[in-house]
Amino acid sequence: MRRGTPAGPRGAAAGPRPTEVRELTVVSTGGARLHTRIHGPDGAPTVVLVHGWTCQARFWNPVLRLLLPDHRVVVYDQRGHGRSPATPGSCCADALADDLCAVLAASVPAGERAVVGGHSMGAMSVVAAAGRPELAERAAAGLLCSTGVDRLDGESVVLPLRPGPWRGRAQRLLLRNPLPYGPVTPLFRRIVRHVTLGPGADPALLLWTSRMVRDCPPGARAEWGRVLATLDLAERLPRLDLPVTVLHGSADRLTPPVHARRLAQRLPRCAGLIELQNLGHMTPLEDPAAVAEALRGLVREHVGASAARAPTPAVGDGPGTQPVNPPVNQPRDRQER
Repeated sequence: MRRGTPAGPRGAAAGPRPTEVRELTVVSTGGARLHTRIHGPDGAPTVVLVHGWTCQARFWNPVLRLLLPDHRVVVYDQRGHGRSPATPGSCCADALADDLCAVLAASVPAGERAVVGGHSMGAMSVVAAAGRPELAERAAAGLLCSTGVDRLDGESVVLPLRPGPWRGRAQRLLLRNPLPYGPVTPLFRRIVRHVTLGPGADPALLLWTSRMVRDCPPGARAEWGRVLATLDLAERLPRLDLPVTVLHGSADRLTPPVHARRLAQRLPRCAGLIELQNLGHMTPLEDPAAVAEALRGLVREHVGASAARAPTPAVGDGPGTQPVNPPVNQPRDRQER
């Protein structure tokens, strides 16, 4: 049984409330029906945000609130996550690209281009779509947060094992685990902290993250985990013909900084490498201000005032519910390279 989406931690800073929220269902390949939300006013520059494995669109709430009201922000639940139903047997790298391209076509006005930001598997969606005409037509620049495109099982340091085949096998088993996670116990929170967050993560943020990870349906989690265990998108990087900023946390165990540095070297148009000190894998939750700042910079540089347009009719089925409160912002110490 699928649980409800997690609420924000009590007492979290709410930030500015969205002026408008619209919901629509975007149809993609393999029967996928992607729950999509558009926040903010028509006429503002568009930012499309893609969440990662075991997360959901509300993962982006802390960043979204910092972008409103002067941006139009699109978020969607990846297939099998949040309010997007699973499509068993269809999960693969091309499905990630299909879904992103479908959302771009449905949400970015014709003749305009957006900044696309992805976290973890969401950033892999951007790379998977490299070379596709939909990405070239609708995306002006990209932000890749806390991600890698190959060697994910071998270079993760989640398990305290020496590098080698045994560590890779153990981490593949962890990714493919189809069992439910059960209640959010103190032990489960300790595991989530170790795997996903930096050492200074706030307890409220830890609880919010633990509930979100727990709520991901185990079947979809395992199927996408099998994809990640063998993922290799390195050959697609040369076709990612966009200005792309890479951002990562120095204490990331799932995708250690070696991935970010290798990405920065391989990208044909790398716009910068940002390292957030002592942060883990969940950089948009741990330091949403730094992520929002990076997105704003890409909008200023590559979209700017030219994105302004006359208001257009609302897209989708009408107003949706307001987003939940985000986790508490964490202090940051940023190093830009």
